[in-house]
Amino acid sequence: MPLNESWQTAEIPGPKKASLIIKPDIADAMIRRAKRPIMIVGHGILEYEVEGNFLIDCLIELAKKAKIPIVVSASTNKEFLAREYEPAAIMTAIDISNRLTDTEWKGLDGKDSYDLAIFVGLPYSMEWTILSGLKHFAPGVKTMTLDCVYQPNASWSFPNSTIKDWAANLKGIVTNLGD
Repeated sequence: MPLNESWQTAEIPGPKKASLIIKPDIADAMIRRAKRPIMIVGHGILEYEVEGNFLIDCLIELAKKAKIPIVVSASTNKEFLAREYEPAAIMTAIDISNRLTDTEWKGLDGKDSYDLAIFVGLPYSMEWTILSGLKHFAPGVKTMTLDCVYQPNASWSFPNSTIKDWAANLKGIVTNLGD
């Protein structure tokens, strides 16, 4: 399968497709450049390990280093709290995504709107649909997905990759942000 093709058969994104994150420096630059990033995570973050640690631990470290608030679903909140990390909000991915399309919404803290939404761990078809909606109805919000499958509706996406390559890239992002 090509690196920049939809992971599911028959998913046709249209003429505008995500740019590839082929090395951690690309994601780091996007995160550093963002004035108000936010991360939306789903239950899939509990299924994978990154160099012996659960993906959730890697994402907590990323959020702390880059000062990114995390929005979690109710089913995932328990795992964050068990690691003594309090998410910024508990809400469905659909709800937070709808809020991101509202140009008047000033964010979870009431200060300003978000300019970068990072998605990880959502079911592929749900993330596909959310990213398509944001692509068309939230032009001021760049989107990035940190999953190991290509999401063409994001602004930036990892290519279709092996778990080993994907884990190395995620670890690289976190390591680079510590500089």
